[in-house]
Amino acid sequence: MKLHQPLFAVPLALIISAMATCAWAQATSTNASGINVTAVAMFLAFVCVTLGITYWAAGRTKTASDFYAAGGGISGFQNGLAIAGDYMSAASFLGIAGLVYTSGFDGLIYAIGFLVGWPIVLVLIAEPLRNLGKYTFADVASFRLQQKPIRILAASGSLVTVVFYLIAQMVGAGKLIELLFGLPYEVAVIIVGVLMTLYVTFGGMIATTWVQLIKAVLLLSGASLMAFLVMLQFGFSFENLFAEAVKVHTKANAIMAPGTLVSDPISAISLGIALMFGTAGLPHILMRFFTVKDAVQARRSVFYATGFIGYFYILTFIIGFGAIILLLKNPAYFTDGALIGGANMAAIHLSQALGGDVLLGFISAVAFATILAVVSGLTLAGSSAISHDLYATLILKGQRDEKKEIRASRIATVCLGVIAVLLGIVFEKQNVAFMVGLAFCVAASANFPILLLSMYWRKLTTRGAVIGGGLGLFTAVVLVLLGPTVWVDAFGFEQAIFPYKYPAIFSVSIAFIGIWFFSITDKSANAAIEQSAFDAQFVRSQTGIGAAEAAKH
Repeated sequence: MKLHQPLFAVPLALIISAMATCAWAQATSTNASGINVTAVAMFLAFVCVTLGITYWAAGRTKTASDFYAAGGGISGFQNGLAIAGDYMSAASFLGIAGLVYTSGFDGLIYAIGFLVGWPIVLVLIAEPLRNLGKYTFADVASFRLQQKPIRILAASGSLVTVVFYLIAQMVGAGKLIELLFGLPYEVAVIIVGVLMTLYVTFGGMIATTWVQLIKAVLLLSGASLMAFLVMLQFGFSFENLFAEAVKVHTKANAIMAPGTLVSDPISAISLGIALMFGTAGLPHILMRFFTVKDAVQARRSVFYATGFIGYFYILTFIIGFGAIILLLKNPAYFTDGALIGGANMAAIHLSQALGGDVLLGFISAVAFATILAVVSGLTLAGSSAISHDLYATLILKGQRDEKKEIRASRIATVCLGVIAVLLGIVFEKQNVAFMVGLAFCVAASANFPILLLSMYWRKLTTRGAVIGGGLGLFTAVVLVLLGPTVWVDAFGFEQAIFPYKYPAIFSVSIAFIGIWFFSITDKSANAAIEQSAFDAQFVRSQTGIGAAEAAKH
């Protein structure tokens, strides 16, 4: 399935239609209720365009390959841009900018952590994953191991990761729409849930890919413009930018030193492990490597994605410091001493400070596009885990039926939409970057060890993968629930049972040690067969002989 439309045609149409509405919107400016009409107009323009894409994609989604992997016919450049669109989430744009706004230099730890995992994906994961799998990373993990237990475990790790990640996106989207429309937060979250369900249910991976492409172009353009306008005010001098930020921030010089956000070595190392290894275990990212025709395009995808993502994180750092200077000087953005909408809205308020209602409208639409693109990818990954890995294995007993699988995936999409809405309401007060950090922790603990060792370690057995991977997943989830982020901030208890926000250093270690120990002590006949099958698997993973091909349309 090839995407014949020019890459920038749809984003350009969106920009033109949005700007056209501005003529009317700017004339009316802000209505009596205080709602920014310009921002709302651009927001509605984006929704209309993406729903149109979903309608177009629905007519081209006829097979399981179309639904899960867009027929495998997306180019390396397109997929790299789509991966960037999938990865540059609300945590990146709103969350990291908000963390830099509140903590200064320390906010950069997230940007660096989100980025450094990509060399691992490039060198170790991308090509073997494409050569061994078809729709989900469980295809790879179960390639030479027993299908049923491995797929159940892989799907469980995927779903937990997806749920944590979805919470962050729903919180960001809810706050954004609440700010723009003046709607109650709960209503805003429901709107996002409905839209993401429509995209995935009817358009599958084709619609999701195009939403991600649009979002990536718009986000990179909007962030570049904001960073340019910030640096313009300081003569393009970082020295001047940082000096002014130190003057106005309440923490003064402390914002230029580490330690304000992550103060102890355990937390710092644990967060680094989660972000670095978690990248290579995110199901919605891994799923994108099945949308290209071969391993060469998969590697190119990572190359392009890394460039786009690295450039973007430089921009968020500038935006965060710009927010410190321009927002703290202006009391109009505060109520009762706190930033309106919370720190997550720092980038949104900065856009208005830099370019008035028009730039606010554009950046708000971009932020909303960012969230919808990511929640679409997450929801598709979660529903695919349910239908392709759980439903096909447990209900259909391994007998593949494409129509039943797709129907199950669409039902799962609706269920995930409901769950995402409910959790988004519960976790309303959380910083979205923190919540994504938790998702990365689970991915690093449950998904990455199994995926890596299944491709590169001959002695891996089903028993080792299931017990070790299960221990990693269980440890990560329990310690997250007992830690400060959930136990104190979400549940309201006075003190956390587990003292660290990020348990990756413990859960990842337990996963690898468990997989190693229970594999080398497995002396069963099945273990011998699984280990002897490693050579054939390794040849296919490196050469692509026998790999699934792109669909012919």
